[in-house]
Amino acid sequence: MGTLCHLRRLKTRLVSDFHSWCTLQAPNAGGKLLPRIYVTRRIPPDGMKILRQSGLCNIEQWDSDEPVPRSELLEKVAGIRGLYCLLTEKIDAEVLDAAGPSLQVVSTMSVGYDHISLEELKKRGIRLGYTPDVLTEAVAELTVALLLATSRRLLEAVDEAKNGGWGTWKPLWMCGYGLTDSTVGILGLGRIGAAVMARLKPFGVKRFLYADTGPRPDMATKIPAKFVPLDELARHSDFIVVCCALTPETKGICGNSLFSRMKDTAIFINTSRGGVVNQEDLYQALVNGQIAAAGLDVTEPEPLPTDHPLFKLKTCVILPHIASATVATRNAMAALAASNLLAGLQGKAMGKEVPL
Repeated sequence: MGTLCHLRRLKTRLVSDFHSWCTLQAPNAGGKLLPRIYVTRRIPPDGMKILRQSGLCNIEQWDSDEPVPRSELLEKVAGIRGLYCLLTEKIDAEVLDAAGPSLQVVSTMSVGYDHISLEELKKRGIRLGYTPDVLTEAVAELTVALLLATSRRLLEAVDEAKNGGWGTWKPLWMCGYGLTDSTVGILGLGRIGAAVMARLKPFGVKRFLYADTGPRPDMATKIPAKFVPLDELARHSDFIVVCCALTPETKGICGNSLFSRMKDTAIFINTSRGGVVNQEDLYQALVNGQIAAAGLDVTEPEPLPTDHPLFKLKTCVILPHIASATVATRNAMAALAASNLLAGLQGKAMGKEVPL
């Protein structure tokens, strides 16, 4: 009896899989079978429009605003030719093994790609597209907004106004730190770092410094900004803005060694990746008054648990990773990721490809 039930279940599964295969491998108008792709999330309309109107692929999608469950991802990638993912999906050997040898392109709707195993892609000859440049302006704008909100204590002031703390005028009440005549240090001078400096310059910043793996005269001369070692950046900056990529070399680079060298009036801002900051060291630096305040758009992990000690500090402003969150920017990211994927399917040059 048990064997019979097992055979019936197996038959049902095989029939279901056959129907799914027929649907996903449906031919186009010319009778040609189209490659399957999997989209791991509900994405902005401009991206889906490009994929659907291309006529180059059959699309299967996790149609939700929430991340695809790992088990679902591993099941759905089997036999696909293209994978359209977000930074919330860990694309590692397990996923690539589940996809099998048919997978030829991964396209991520993000500028960062630390969620993807480059080594595993390279071993398998799989190409990788990403979406830099299109989010530079939006991230730079949000970085400046976060810097001002943190340094001028805007969120704290809003709470005081709402909760009855707004009394008679007091000379030093709600005083923060201004940009005029200040020194701003940028950790990681790429496109976003340069865009942040360009937006801060009109505020009357006196001097820009930057630390990186080496001098970047192509970026720095426009401002201008001076290349210095990280410890010098820490000692002299009134504001430190982190714009570097997360790599094995930058992981945890912003820790006690950095914070202990900073001015006690300095403001620390991070809109890059949460992993570049040792959050325990940051908490201690804020509690002990080593630095004045911090503004974070990225944390480790994400989302940061609501009972995390950093949330309890008035001197720490935390945003839920919204630096690129404008309608135009997210649509542009979705469109570029879609175009990269289609180019990869056709063996053509991508608009933006990570060299492997």
